[in-house]
Amino acid sequence: MKGDFRQALIAGCECLAAWADLLDRINVFPIADGDTGRNLVVSLSPLRRPERNHHDLVRALLLCARGNSGNIASAFFQPFIREGGSRETLPNAVRQGRDRAWQVVPDPRPGTILTFFDALADLIQGPSYLNGFPDNLLPLEMVVRSTVDRQPKLRRAGVVDAGALGMYLFFGGFLAVFSGSSPALRPVTETFGDLVRVSPSFRDEPERGYCIDTVLRNTGDGRKTEALLASLGESVVVGREEDCLKIHFHTQDKERARKKLNPFGDVIGWTEDDLYAQTSVFNREPKHLPVHIMTDAAGSLTREEAKALGITLLDSYITIGDQSLPETYLTPDALYDAMRLGVRVTTSQASLFERHQKYESVLGSYEQVLYLCVGSVYTGNHRTVMDWKKDHDPGNRLAVLDTGAASGRLGVLTLATAAFAEKVSRAEDVVAYAEEAMNRTGEYIFLDRLEYLAAGGRLSKTGAFFGDILGMKPVVAPMADGARKAGLCRSGRDQERFALKALEHSLDQNKAALIMLQYSDNMPNVERFAERLKSLYPLARVIVRPLSLTSGAHMGPGAWAVAFLPQFP
Repeated sequence: MKGDFRQALIAGCECLAAWADLLDRINVFPIADGDTGRNLVVSLSPLRRPERNHHDLVRALLLCARGNSGNIASAFFQPFIREGGSRETLPNAVRQGRDRAWQVVPDPRPGTILTFFDALADLIQGPSYLNGFPDNLLPLEMVVRSTVDRQPKLRRAGVVDAGALGMYLFFGGFLAVFSGSSPALRPVTETFGDLVRVSPSFRDEPERGYCIDTVLRNTGDGRKTEALLASLGESVVVGREEDCLKIHFHTQDKERARKKLNPFGDVIGWTEDDLYAQTSVFNREPKHLPVHIMTDAAGSLTREEAKALGITLLDSYITIGDQSLPETYLTPDALYDAMRLGVRVTTSQASLFERHQKYESVLGSYEQVLYLCVGSVYTGNHRTVMDWKKDHDPGNRLAVLDTGAASGRLGVLTLATAAFAEKVSRAEDVVAYAEEAMNRTGEYIFLDRLEYLAAGGRLSKTGAFFGDILGMKPVVAPMADGARKAGLCRSGRDQERFALKALEHSLDQNKAALIMLQYSDNMPNVERFAERLKSLYPLARVIVRPLSLTSGAHMGPGAWAVAFLPQFP
């Protein structure tokens, strides 16, 4: 692949990731489960590492595919990356991708991502297809607009199809770079207006059952396989690559479906989402706050929790082996299992382009925004947003606070600010509260082993070696001026005693404090400690959350933390 093609693929992925939350919010078809953005980002994540050979990249696309749109998009890109790479070959690559996408859907529907691929194939033909960018995106825009009237549920919700819009976003970024133009695009919220806002009157019945993505190896007779697929359930998408069969479907009886699959090959991959849980969350009334809160995922809030509270999370990326994903799209098990096996794990910030697109997406969706930014001493996120704000926020709609916090301390501040925001009507009151509260938060992080800090360059390998031999378990306190060593412990029991003494010094048992306990791969131990804290602080709100995975990647398995605010609003 040529360099510009590779960079174009990456730009497409970044544009898609920046607007993924909006895609989730308008995902009502075929069911309102609010996960199209996530599924597309996960499914196309291999394209962020396009330097791999075609065979490995195609296989990765097959294995990573999630959801209806994700599996269809994955099918499109498998021949696309094989045949593309130059201006001359791209038209044929698009046509082959379009054909493959239609083939993997036994019951294709118009007005969806498939219709977008048809329009893309019509657009990208002849030698002049890249001339006049971005004006030549207009046919794609019109096709996306048309989807609102192609399906009854989209019409009731008043929104375009999320999968089609996702591909519009991807190819907006892709074609900008591939044509040699600036990747800066007109915000989607301006382009599509109310067509990316679900009607307040829209409600959908919660769905029972499960959304399944599975991979089979050594599948049998093709005709038998077709009969199997027809009996699995709804929303079936099936792709094949060499000895692997990738199947997506919805079913009310997952155990029965799995038994049906067993005779056709070995199940080597299985992911499932509870449709009732997803559709119930989607149908909840959104919170109406005087200011929308945005924060970094480093604060140890889960994506599900942020969605429920109406908070936007800004992800960093974690790369495990060949796969790079936003940190909140990964599970703790995926990270720590890999670390224990010695798989290379690295972290990185989102690109400037992706972050700028993210700011555009949030300000395009909310009138006033408060960004509780991870401490500037820990990342460059504060400088990035302030540089962007100078030129793109003339109305000062985005308030930015350098919280000086990281990990759970940032999460505690965010939860408290969100709770306070529900009680007031003015954005400036929320900002003032956050400024005051961030000086009252605290956190202690307890490390099990030093080797992971050394592997990440945070500690000399010699120091890590001797620390582990001596059984040293450092206690780290993230402060506004950096992380400080707060103490040393010899055992897990010593760590708990340290935490109890620190909380006793900082909290009043007669006040309703907020205490956040964070775990790596040691949730049972942390949950037991949480029960002890609940008995000691009966008025406190004690919650247990996974340690942010960017923190976990540096601190390793066995780490845990406690963050707190003396008075919860």
